[in-house]
Amino acid sequence: MTSNTRFPTLFISHGGGPWPYVEDMRRLFAVTEAELAKLPTSLPAKPKAILVITGHWEEPQFTVSTAQQPPMVYDYSGFPEHTYHVQYPAAGSPALAKRVGELLALSGVPVLEDAQRGFDHGTFVPLMLMYPHADVPVVLLSMKSNYDPLEHIKLGEALAPLRDEGVLIVGSGLTYHNMRGFGRPTSFEPSVQFEQYLYEAIVNSSSQQRNQALVDWEQAPSARLVHPREDHLIPLMVVAGAAGDSVGERIFTDTVFGVVMASYRFG
Repeated sequence: MTSNTRFPTLFISHGGGPWPYVEDMRRLFAVTEAELAKLPTSLPAKPKAILVITGHWEEPQFTVSTAQQPPMVYDYSGFPEHTYHVQYPAAGSPALAKRVGELLALSGVPVLEDAQRGFDHGTFVPLMLMYPHADVPVVLLSMKSNYDPLEHIKLGEALAPLRDEGVLIVGSGLTYHNMRGFGRPTSFEPSVQFEQYLYEAIVNSSSQQRNQALVDWEQAPSARLVHPREDHLIPLMVVAGAAGDSVGERIFTDTVFGVVMASYRFG
């Protein structure tokens, strides 16, 4: 895989459950929908494949999906019946999965393979808005369940060559993820304060300062109030690592369920 263009890396706040398929929720996420729909036009080209690190897949060891035709994973509850039948029929890419394994081996990072893993809503929701024809192959890479920020940054660093090989690396999570806090008036200010910490780290710092601030994320205002578990934050560490020296920018924010959710681009 070679390309004449270097792709950015993306961190996308993917919202709640299968929201594009539920009309009342879809209206709430109008900003997110519009921004994701136009995002591909800002890329240097159509990617040959997409590598997704989603806040909905963690394993004891880093694991890459190798399915040629990945299934769907309906990892939500309490939604209308039709949302358990939606399809995002993008192909997998065993070739990209193999390349991921090669790159991680070069960096001494053990990686397992999973031939059954499919698309959870952290994967298919943003991608169906960005590439509704499901015409770009998609591979998933798990988080490691220890949530070690530095280990995930180093994972991203090992994956950086993919950016020059036509691959778009996407971290899918949320800058705010406290299920008990959504919809509470007291949650807005903590969501803003925490996101401002991320903004300063990503936009107004060197790459070394940025990565250190991400490692030290628990020192941010309201950090554990905003992320009781950091599963939806860790994908940011991976794409920041893959970004290398590329400068970060906030590409959009949306305010839904009383909290701010931000998305970022590196490079």
